[in-house]
Amino acid sequence: MIRTRWKHVSMLLVLLLTTVTVLSACTKSDNGNGNANTAQTNTDSKATSSNNASGNEAADNAGAGATNAGNGDPITLRLTAWGAPDEVAAMKVAIAKYEKAHTNIKVDFQAITADYDTKLTTMVAGNDEPDVAMMESGTIAYPLAEQGKFLNLQDFLDKDGEITPDALVPNITYSAEPGNVIGVAPGPETFALFYNEDVFKDAGLTPPPSDASEAWTWDQFVEVAKKLTIDSKGRNASEEGFDPKNIKQFGVNLPTWWGVYSNFIYSNGGDFLSADGKTLGLNQPEAVEAIQKLADLINVDHVAPSPLQAKNIPGTNVALQTKKVAMAFDGQWASTGLAQSKFNYNVGVLPIMKSPMTTVVCGMFSIFKSSKHPQEAWELLKALIDPEASLDLLTAGTWMPSHKDWYTDADKLAKWTENLPSRPSGYKGAVIDVLLSHSHPTPTAYVKNFNKIMDVINPALDKVWLGKQTAKDALDAVAAKAQEQVQGRRDVG
Repeated sequence: MIRTRWKHVSMLLVLLLTTVTVLSACTKSDNGNGNANTAQTNTDSKATSSNNASGNEAADNAGAGATNAGNGDPITLRLTAWGAPDEVAAMKVAIAKYEKAHTNIKVDFQAITADYDTKLTTMVAGNDEPDVAMMESGTIAYPLAEQGKFLNLQDFLDKDGEITPDALVPNITYSAEPGNVIGVAPGPETFALFYNEDVFKDAGLTPPPSDASEAWTWDQFVEVAKKLTIDSKGRNASEEGFDPKNIKQFGVNLPTWWGVYSNFIYSNGGDFLSADGKTLGLNQPEAVEAIQKLADLINVDHVAPSPLQAKNIPGTNVALQTKKVAMAFDGQWASTGLAQSKFNYNVGVLPIMKSPMTTVVCGMFSIFKSSKHPQEAWELLKALIDPEASLDLLTAGTWMPSHKDWYTDADKLAKWTENLPSRPSGYKGAVIDVLLSHSHPTPTAYVKNFNKIMDVINPALDKVWLGKQTAKDALDAVAAKAQEQVQGRRDVG
């Protein structure tokens, strides 16, 4: 479901969004002030008012939509989404099921395989919006939400007899502000520690625990990673004479994007912003310490590949199977490839700094306010997140259910976890239990202006991963510039 681990917004996207925003502000502004900040403030203010109003509109339109559906008038709903072929196939299954249950409704499904954000933004700029669209919180969702483009799904969640906030697993709804839900995810993705069981067996080491209460401390994890890092002469990283320049097997693979290091910032009690949203949190001691410990895996302990060495490390399934690495931090989406690789792998809970934690990341489905059939669009959204419709993806390991009872009801849980290569013995503890009890929302869900902040932070962290600066020095050096981009939290009223 995660389209990319991270990518910048394209220049075209920025240009189009900026154009739409400024035109909107100029059109609606009472004073015609062309100052960008004023325009943005006006736009935000109008968007907030519009979003608040959208709840009433949604409620009114929901009734109208239900009336249309009850009359059996022909309706066409437009849906846009991205996805791998198996994901698109699952969506088509959900759509077919939906159309069978709503014989007067036809779903015009547009699967956009490349440049999704750019193409959708072009559609929006041309007033050619779909009814329902898949969105990514880190790029396109919030810029459009700030223009007031989406219905408030909280109104539907409050009234729906089947899908309520409590019926969904934690951290899979996205809000523009408290009480204004702009998207619901078809399923969560979490992070865990995948490993090659044979490597541990050959080394005579106990593999990572899957129970969060037994999670390795950071020091325990580092010691194991050292013993599993082997140079070209067979010496491990804890032995004298170990050659860090000629490593044939790394103890762990460490992708350096925010999705991975966020797990450890949260585990260490840190955050991207302060609790009140006024201050950058990444240069605070808890976050700095977490990032520094991760960088030390590369540059001090030599148990993880450097950014340069990582270019020769294949995907998690191949890297573990070929013993390029013994362990890998990765999202649960790696399960599909691992299952297909047919070797002895398993999954453990992430090592902890202070407490067990995993970050939940996922795409979302949103409903455009311009939809003439909001209730039908909501019913379509519900069909798209129905685990029964995506059972093939669940059993393959690609997705996880969005419905909580699929984790707590034994029969439903068995449907997508029992006796499957994609769900090894550690999966329930390391992924499911941690998701339910020790998960944190992705920072893209609550950090306003996240992209702009990270545009400042990422180059600084590149120096940390390369060992050219400490985390404290690098983050302190850009803290003031990053602070200029801080605009608060979406989860604070």
